[in-house]
Amino acid sequence: MDTTNKKKFGLDSIVVGFALFAMFFGAGNVVFPPYLGMGAGVQWANGFMFYFIADIGLALVALFSILKAGGADKITEHIGKKASNVLMCAIILCIGPMVAIPRTAATTFEMSVAPLVTGISPVLFSIAFFVLIFLLSVKQSAVIDIVGKILTPALLVGLLVLIVKGMISPIGEVVNLGVSASEVTVNGIRSGYQTMDVLAAMAFGIIILNSAKDKGYENAADSRRMIGIAATIAGLLLLIVYFGLTYLGATSSTVFPADISRANLVIGIVEMLLGKTGLIIFAVVVALACITTAVALVSSAASFFAQLTNNKVSYAVFVTVICVSSAVVSNLGLDTIISIASPILDIVYPPTLVLILLSWFGNKIDKSVYAAAVIGALLSSVLVTLGNYGLNVPYIELLPMSEIDLGWVTPAFVFGAIAFILSKFGPKPQRKTDEAEA
Repeated sequence: MDTTNKKKFGLDSIVVGFALFAMFFGAGNVVFPPYLGMGAGVQWANGFMFYFIADIGLALVALFSILKAGGADKITEHIGKKASNVLMCAIILCIGPMVAIPRTAATTFEMSVAPLVTGISPVLFSIAFFVLIFLLSVKQSAVIDIVGKILTPALLVGLLVLIVKGMISPIGEVVNLGVSASEVTVNGIRSGYQTMDVLAAMAFGIIILNSAKDKGYENAADSRRMIGIAATIAGLLLLIVYFGLTYLGATSSTVFPADISRANLVIGIVEMLLGKTGLIIFAVVVALACITTAVALVSSAASFFAQLTNNKVSYAVFVTVICVSSAVVSNLGLDTIISIASPILDIVYPPTLVLILLSWFGNKIDKSVYAAAVIGALLSSVLVTLGNYGLNVPYIELLPMSEIDLGWVTPAFVFGAIAFILSKFGPKPQRKTDEAEA
C-alpha cells in the first residue's frame, strides 16, 4: 500500500469510526451512564464496566459478526430465507420508523427544545426535524461523510467540555452508598442491555458496508480491515464518553434525590457545572446525538427495504416514506413511544443476539441448531414479556439470570444443544443431486 493509499485508508477509517460513534451515541446513551453512576457511588467503575460490555461490547460483537459473515442477511439466513426476512423486517421496523427514529425527534423536542423555548408546536417541530433528516439522508453515499466529518466532531466537543469540567470541578464527593457489588453489576448489565444497540448494529452494518464500497473498497479483506479499525475507534470514543458520564453521575449521589428522573439528573448536572449556558450546550449535544442517530437509521432502513424489493422501489422513495411516517409517530410523545416499544424489543432482541453469537460458527454447525436456539430464545422471551405485562406464566421467573433480563439464555442453549446432538447422532438427510451435477 503506497503512501497516498495509506493516508486515504487512515482518513477513511477515522471518518467511518467517528460516524459509528455518533450512530450508536443516541440520546438514551446520554442519560443511562450518569444515572447508573449516581446509584453506584464508589462502585461506579464496576457499574460502568458491565454497562459498557452489555451495551457497546455486544454491539461491536454484532458488527464484527456482520463483517465476518459479509452482511446482516448472512447472519439471519441460517434460519431460512422467509424467517430471515421476517426477523430482519422486525428489527428494521423496531429500530426504524416504528420506534427509534420517531424517538429521536421526540427526545430532541422534550430535552433540547421544550426546556429552552416555550410555545413551539411539537407537530411543526417534527415536520422541520424530518425535513432536515431527509436532506441529510437522501444522498445515500454522503451519509457517512456528513455524520463522520461534520456532526461527530461537534458532538464530541460538547460532551468532552462537560466531562472535563466535571472531572476538574466535581459537583460533589463520590461516596459509599452501601449498595452491594452484585446489585451494581446487575444494574450495569440491565442498563446496557436496555439500550438495544445490538439491534442498531444489525442496521448500521448495511450502511457501513455500502459506505466502504462507495469509498472504493471492493476487496472484502480491505473492507473488513478498514471497518474493523473504524469500529475500534468508535468503541474507544464511546468508552471515554461513557466512563466520564458515569463518573459525573457518581459525583452527584449526595447532590440530587434518589428518585430524580434520568433526564432531570443530566440536566441538573449540566446546570451545576456550566450554568444556563451549559443547558444550551447540552441541548445542542442531545440534538446532535439524535440527528446523527436518525440519519443513520433512516439511511439503513431505506437501504434494507430497497434491497428487499430488488431496487424496484428506490432508496429515495423509502427515505421519504420513513421520514413522513416517523414524523407522525413522533407526535405520540417520548414516554408513549418507549412504552409501546419495550415489549416488542424484548421479544425481538434475544433471537437476534442468539443468531449473532452462533454466526461465529458459520456452517460448522447444522442449520437446525440455529433454528432450535432461536426458537428457544423466542419462546422464552415471549413468555417472559407476557409475564412482565400481567399474564400468569408459572415458573418463568425461575429461569437462570431472569433477574437481569437474560432468562432466555438457558432455553436457547438447551434447545440448541439438543438440536446439535441430534444433528451429530441422528439420521443424516440425503444430499440432493446438486453435488453430482457439480
